[in-house]
Amino acid sequence: MGVYLSTPKTEKLSEDGENDKLKFGLSSMQGWRATMEDAHSALLDIDNDTSFFGVFDGHGGRVVAKFCAKYLHREVLRSEAYSAGDLGNAAHKAFFRMDEMMRGQRGWRELQALGDKINQISGMIEGLIWSPRGSDSNDQHDDWAFEEGPHSDFAGPTCGSTACVAIVRNNQLVVANAGDSRCVISRNGQAYNLSRDHKPELEAERERILKAGGYIQMGRVNGTINLSRAIGDIEFKQNKFLSPDKQMLTANPDINTVELCDDDDFLVLACDGIWDCMSSQQLVDFIHEHINTESSLSAVCERVLDRCLAPSTLGGEGCDNMTMILVQFKKPISQNKNVSPAEQSAADKQPTGDTHWSEIHVTEESSS
Repeated sequence: MGVYLSTPKTEKLSEDGENDKLKFGLSSMQGWRATMEDAHSALLDIDNDTSFFGVFDGHGGRVVAKFCAKYLHREVLRSEAYSAGDLGNAAHKAFFRMDEMMRGQRGWRELQALGDKINQISGMIEGLIWSPRGSDSNDQHDDWAFEEGPHSDFAGPTCGSTACVAIVRNNQLVVANAGDSRCVISRNGQAYNLSRDHKPELEAERERILKAGGYIQMGRVNGTINLSRAIGDIEFKQNKFLSPDKQMLTANPDINTVELCDDDDFLVLACDGIWDCMSSQQLVDFIHEHINTESSLSAVCERVLDRCLAPSTLGGEGCDNMTMILVQFKKPISQNKNVSPAEQSAADKQPTGDTHWSEIHVTEESSS
């Protein structure tokens, strides 16, 4: 579903980078869609030992996806859990923090600044009036809630975004996901899904939606949105008697932790514009076929985007925005192992609440 162009926009935004442990390539393309609503993050060194990658697939607008790309990694870094080495809990808190930050005067202003040009001007004007320090100041968390102005009662955005992020620290990989973007690892050429697509028809998702007062129609929550978890979409999070993780649509991420080994080839994060066209194993096979012949990892991603782009809009698949990040492990993981067993144990502690924390290293792709 959505508005399509008469001809696709095939220009690609691509990037490559590397440090002593990883190298990555990424590419994104608007395709047949009338607007580009995907966003991404690719940060090799958020500190001395840690890399952060994320894909954010917006719906109903692009601003929530762009907000997540700008702020999610910052909130991970600011978390006390992150300082304690608990990457999973840090990511878990950061997902919920996105919804909190997009409320009120400051949230409204930040979203305006990430929108269309006329909205950017409105946000800048209100920023000058109501916040003399500006939107890029290193504010403490509480400053967001305390900023006053004509939009102080702003409840949050009606548009939303998926979020699928991978945090790599030495031999530890933490994947956090809300929505139907997906993270896949290739281990000895076998595809393993490290995230679960959150769809309303899944039993646990359906049960939560119904308990929160919602319904499912044609595979969509309240007949509207075909996801059961997302950041933003405030109209689906209005039950005042329920906590954020119990709302019919929730930002609550599944958390999966993996101990990397020398058998791991590469990691892929991509939005559903890719997964609608290729299975996890098909994509892994395609990458293995081209990774040693292309000049860069971003060139491999570009080939995937071209492979998935539909020749017309008649079929639906291959007509979405597409974003893909390919992360290759540069050296044998055992050479990068600087984490003591005690530190690993502390990092593997399960966060509180209903967050899914998988102690299984990886989950092989289902044949269904």
